[in-house]
Amino acid sequence: MKRVAFLTAVIVAACAAPREPIPITPTADVSSAPVVRRAVEPAPGPVAPASVAIAKPVRPAPQPPVVVPAASQYVCVAHVGGERRQTAIEFVPKVAELCRKHPEMGPCQYERNICRRSGGRVYADGGVEITLAKEAEYDRKVMRVRLKSN
Repeated sequence: MKRVAFLTAVIVAACAAPREPIPITPTADVSSAPVVRRAVEPAPGPVAPASVAIAKPVRPAPQPPVVVPAASQYVCVAHVGGERRQTAIEFVPKVAELCRKHPEMGPCQYERNICRRSGGRVYADGGVEITLAKEAEYDRKVMRVRLKSN
């Protein structure tokens, strides 16, 4: 029975789609795109001195807080190859205003889901993370029904 459970877990893991990085909007398309995704340059952090053998375990340095650029609604933070990458998500003004007032609306949720599919976490103004629990609150607000197939 344990073998069956193990084989099932291996098969499910093998069938899972690989995570693709969040697509960045090409600079030529920025002026006409309804949604613009730009790479955000990380703030310079402290530089570690040359290391010498350390006897005790080292805790990773705390990550700097997420800062959402002025024209953006969200920032997608993903760790790719051990490196932290931030992508700002900007909408056209009409949709940006909609997302500020009603973040539960489809275009806003769609962009947040793209971020999560790429393995990222979504942050809004003030560095507040929009978690799946928050998404569930949004769904209750609009009484959205999700049908899931087996």
